[in-house]
Amino acid sequence: MAVVAALAISGLGLVACGESSGSGDTIELTIAQNAIAGGKNARSAGHLADWVIPKFVEAQKAKGKDVTVKFVPSGVDDEQYKTKLSLDLKSGKGADVIDIDGIWAGEFAEAGYIKPLADVVGPEAESWDGWAQIPEAVQGLATYNDKKYALPVGTDGRVLYFNKTLFGKAGLPADWQPKSWQEVLDAGAKLKSSGVPVPIQINAGTAMGEATSMQGVLPLLAGAGGELQRDSKWIGAAQPLKDALGLYQKIYGGGLGDPKLQQEAKGRDKSFQQFAEGKIGILMEGDYFWRGVVNPTDGVAKMADRDEVVGYTKIPAMEPGKGVRGQDFVSMSGGALRTVNPNSKHPKEAFELLAFTLSPEALKEETKDGNVRITPRTDVNKEILAGQPLLTYISDEVLPLTAFRPPVAVYPQVSAALQEATAAVVSGKTPDEAAADYQRKLEGIVGGAGNIAS
Repeated sequence: MAVVAALAISGLGLVACGESSGSGDTIELTIAQNAIAGGKNARSAGHLADWVIPKFVEAQKAKGKDVTVKFVPSGVDDEQYKTKLSLDLKSGKGADVIDIDGIWAGEFAEAGYIKPLADVVGPEAESWDGWAQIPEAVQGLATYNDKKYALPVGTDGRVLYFNKTLFGKAGLPADWQPKSWQEVLDAGAKLKSSGVPVPIQINAGTAMGEATSMQGVLPLLAGAGGELQRDSKWIGAAQPLKDALGLYQKIYGGGLGDPKLQQEAKGRDKSFQQFAEGKIGILMEGDYFWRGVVNPTDGVAKMADRDEVVGYTKIPAMEPGKGVRGQDFVSMSGGALRTVNPNSKHPKEAFELLAFTLSPEALKEETKDGNVRITPRTDVNKEILAGQPLLTYISDEVLPLTAFRPPVAVYPQVSAALQEATAAVVSGKTPDEAAADYQRKLEGIVGGAGNIAS
């Protein structure tokens, strides 16, 4: 495993797809993931090697098939893993079943590195019974140009967190569910009047990087009815973007948020600590905040009374019905994908392996012993998330209305330009000025004004 990982780092270790040793009727498959025993994502590596592979081989044997499966580990930086995959796929090599970040899907599809599952596997890919258990919005993570290129491995969701103790002092309800941006601002004003140092924290600026996009401007853009990219056109200085930036202006220009916090190198970490200390009233974040930040046991900003004090609620649209797709509430999600290599010599068996990794049995095994997470399957989530109210809430209430980042190569540059636009507003520019600056940058990123929606 160490040798394979070292080869992955160097980019020289190309694994032949479906490579056969000439063993007659034996079908040899490989499955690759950026995980390795004793290193990165070690738990996932162990699950694949110790449970998935032997159970799958056993199940295939019961069907009369002689199948062997090898796990091809990596333990490298995500960009190194991406480069390795690109080299493999471009040269017709690589494992039969591969994991990719959802944000790479469009780029890989455009390059021809991955292809629609139905084209690679056949009708079995479209008729997989698991699709019925995956919300349509989550299926969107694996869809590009209306075709399914992979199966979603997992996902997450963004909500508004709030401090119930601070809300009580401000005369706000413990079961708070704002129905508009104005109601969020009104709550912020009451928190400010009651002495809360930072009533509202919504990530902004470039120091917070992608967290500004995913836990800030993109949910707000969706709440204003905008989509970052639609029908291959990017949104420019349009009204939804101006509305989203306008909310930033009201929060940070109106004394409801801390502008300096958005400029500090460790601003996001500081916001976590301040929330845990009862200095922030409302904060927009993903389920990681609940699981990994204010977790009373091992969070980076532990809150012993988290379950009693921390409330959570859906992110409202600007006004009811004004969100993307006419929604009242919105969210953003990320996630990983698993797909079949178009170069596989055994695509049907490779898909069976892929589907097996996302079977209810496999997902339950993977998420046991404190490793609980939101899976793509509603049937599994209903069982494993029992006793996990926040994760259940996101699975049941948030995922059906969520949205995803455009899975295309230029997205990171567009995201950086959005972050700069929020920074400009926090620093005092008007939403119109910041939106105009963003559009000028966008034209240079996406190939001209012709690729921007009017």
